[in-house]
Parts: sequence; structure tokens; C-alpha cells
Amino acid sequence: MKRDFSALQGRRFDLLVCGGGIYGAWTAYDAALRGLSVAIVEQGDWAGATSSASSKLIHGGLRYLETYDFKLVRKALGERQMLLEAAPHRVWPLRFGVPVYADSRIGALQMKAGLSLYDFLAGNLDSNYCHRHFDRDEFAAHFPALDAASLKCGFTYADAQTDDARLVLELISGAMASGAVCVNYCRLTGLLEAGGQARGATVQDQLGGASAEIPARQVVNATGRWAAAGEGDRWCRLTKGIHLVLPALPGDEALLLTARSDGRVFFLIPWYGRMLLGSTDSDYRGDIGHVCAEKEEIAYLLEEANHYLKTAWTPEDIIGSFAGLRVLQRSSDAPPSSASRDWGMKTAGNGVHYSIGGKLTSAREDAASIVDAVCGQLGGRVPCLTRGKKFPWAPQAGYAGWLDAALTRAGELGVDPESAKWLLRRHGKRAGEIFCNIESDRRLAERIIPALPLIHADLLFCARNEMVVHLEDLLRRRMPLLILAKMEEGLLRRVAASVATELGWSDTEVDREVEICLGRV
Repeated sequence: MKRDFSALQGRRFDLLVCGGGIYGAWTAYDAALRGLSVAIVEQGDWAGATSSASSKLIHGGLRYLETYDFKLVRKALGERQMLLEAAPHRVWPLRFGVPVYADSRIGALQMKAGLSLYDFLAGNLDSNYCHRHFDRDEFAAHFPALDAASLKCGFTYADAQTDDARLVLELISGAMASGAVCVNYCRLTGLLEAGGQARGATVQDQLGGASAEIPARQVVNATGRWAAAGEGDRWCRLTKGIHLVLPALPGDEALLLTARSDGRVFFLIPWYGRMLLGSTDSDYRGDIGHVCAEKEEIAYLLEEANHYLKTAWTPEDIIGSFAGLRVLQRSSDAPPSSASRDWGMKTAGNGVHYSIGGKLTSAREDAASIVDAVCGQLGGRVPCLTRGKKFPWAPQAGYAGWLDAALTRAGELGVDPESAKWLLRRHGKRAGEIFCNIESDRRLAERIIPALPLIHADLLFCARNEMVVHLEDLLRRRMPLLILAKMEEGLLRRVAASVATELGWSDTEVDREVEICLGRV
């Protein structure tokens, strides 16, 4: 994956996609697979905003059953199953525990009914994906971090997990392999119009400052919060969610819990050897360019989590945090947590298609609808090819056999088992290239930070091959070290120095990149 701004120049495209989050990435990949000439531009880094600030889940949305949003749940569950099969390296199973206490808002019978309906909507599931019931003692033993006082029983159910930023990156890689021109750090500066209809856009290279016109027969705006702040304001509603990164709890399963203060659902989710706590959900009207976790939001999450834990977390336990803005359809004045997460497309008078709302899980199907509309406008009806198609980095042979062989090879090269597991999830079949690098230098098999399952060979491969522009791209989205660890200046400088040659950074540029990661610029 190499960034090439000049590839945008001197061409006319069938489709220009603006926005490099999950919806833009799926749209560009889908359209390129259908044979359209496609360009996609992103003003920052791929997945640089909301699409790297999710709960990292591929799920049906159990809580949406309370609002009778059965259509959305069924749609998301269908996509979940498809992704588990098409991208087992990228999307993997994760079970959730749901405790039922004496004062729980939803009792055992109601929870049993809801989970049975969830299983039913998911279709034909084997026993590993069906919900299970545990009595009080069994559930307390299964989740030893929970306070068992007044616990009555509990359930577990199945969903799935991903690394959201890498999901987007893999789709961008697939789009490029299918002929799309994909350029990050390329800002949309205006539309080209003829006869009142959009016929492309003007863009500016955020690195060199050059400008270019991109003629395109169709334009899709998938810029999320930026669409909501512009033309799409009348269609969009922004809500904010934050997550905290905390030390791991025992076990490898997640928890779905209910806030005592307001009845909202929140999660505790294992991720890269840490625990994600989130999310909040509140309307947002602030600066869309600077979204962060506020003290009140942090206090809310810690207080609600501590209701359930034997050992309370304090602010000093927080390792990292991140915040994102959800774009919802402006369909009602319902509280943010009750507003629909379903997706919609609006077409402005000038012909630009706006992607509004949606979820990480169901973005593929929604993007297919976008490309259907684009093809209709272009006078063709080419069928969607993304459903069930193996992901670009997925092993082509049987996954189980490939995984066993790859884990064995990683062990022979000195990669510890946990780091090997995450390496294969992050890179899929491309891990073979990383193994070759380790063969040349066995020190690359060592962890960057002892407590985290991320190795030096991974860092170097990302810097060389994944369109990294800034140190923050590398340490937040290619590998999320900036939120998984408290990286001090000395460590940041060592990491930056190790990739400076690959990225062409001078000493002055290394200094600036480190300062940006430290929040001093």
C-alpha cells in the first residue's frame, strides 16, 4: 500500500468517494470489485475518526431488542455470521456474560426470552453460539471479578470482535488491489459542478500542498461527522461515546452490564490484553475536530463499572482513553441510547449521495446499497460481489489448518503465543512476510512493550507497507500502542527512530512526530 497523490491527476473516474472510514472503505472496495473506476480520498488517516473509536464489536446489538428494532438486529446478525466465515482472521468469536442481580432492571425470565429471540434472529447457529444459563455459583466462578452479593444467576451469549482500524485498512488494501486510487491526507476543498450537478471535486494534498481536480461521474460523501456539519446537517444527529482502557480482568470473555443511574447498557471487553470500558452516549454539539473523554464521562463509566466489581477501579488505573462521534439519522428526539442505529442514504439536489448513520457491523450491506444507486445512475446494474467474498488478507486455504501451521512457525521463530495470536489476527496471510523479516533478524520477534502482545517486526512491517504518514498513524491505528500503554517520551523516541529510515524522517521530523504524540503540538 503506497500513497500516491499524483495517481488522482489526469484521470476521470466513475466514482469519487469522500471519507476513509468504514462506510467509505466498503463503498470503494465494492465499487472497484464491480469494475467501476474509483477514487477515495480521506482528509486525515484511514479510520482516523469514528471508525477507530468504536467498541471493536461485530454484533447484532442485543440491546436493540428492547426498542423492537428487529429488522436491524437480524440484518446485523446476518452480517456478523458472514464476516466470521469470510474473514476469520479479522473477525473472531467473543462471548458476553450478563449477570442478573436481585435489583436488575431486566430479570432472569425476560433476559432468557431476549437471548432466545437473539439466537432465533441469528438463524442456524451451532451450540457454541447459543446462549447459556448459569446458576449463581457457576456464574460467579465464571466471572470472578464480579461482586456476587445479590447475584441471582447469569447468562452468556455469542457475538464477535474485531480491530476496527485494521478492518478499514484491509478494505482500503482490497480496493487498491482492485484498481481504486486511495489517498489519505487528501482534503476535499470543493465540488466541481455542471448544470447544477456534481461532476467531481477539487482536493488538496495535505503533505505537499498541491491541488488537483478529480472529474467523477458520481460522488459519495461518507465523511461522517463532517457531513453532519455541512450539507448533511438537516439529516444528521451527532452523539458522543467514550471508552476507557483499563487493566485486564480474569478470563477472556466480555461483560454486558446495565448502568444503575440511567439504565443504559455498557460493556467490559478484553482487547489486546487490556480491558475496554464503554461506552457513553450523549448528544454532541461541540467542536467536531477535537473530541475527547471529559472528566464527567470518565467518572460516570468508573462509577457504573465499580457497582459490579469486587475491586474498584480509580482514575489512576486508566491506561488510555478514546472518544468518537456517532452519526445517527435525525428521525426523532428520543434519548441518544434509544435512537435508531439504522442507516440511510440521502441524495442532495446536486446528485451527491450522503451516507447517514449505520453501524460497523452492517456497513458492508449498506455500502452495497450505495453502489447499487451509483450504478443505477451510471446506467448499469452490476451485482454486488462483497457478500461472502474472502477478505483480501484472509488465507485462501482452510483457516484452521493455516492457523495451526502459522502459530507453529511463529513459535519456531521465537514469537510468544499471545503475540503470535494477535499478529495473525492483524495481518492474516501477510504474516508470512513478517516471518521472513524475523528470520533475518530474530530480535524483531521481541515485544515492543513487555506487557503488550505487539512485536517489533509488526511495527516495521506496518511502517513499510501500510501508508503510514505520521507516528500517530502507526501507534494509534496501525497498532494501538498509544491507548494500550502510557508511552513516555523516551519510548516514543526509540520507536520513531526505529522507523525513521523507512518513513524518510529527518531528526527534526522525528522530534515533531514525538511532540505530536505527546500532545504538545
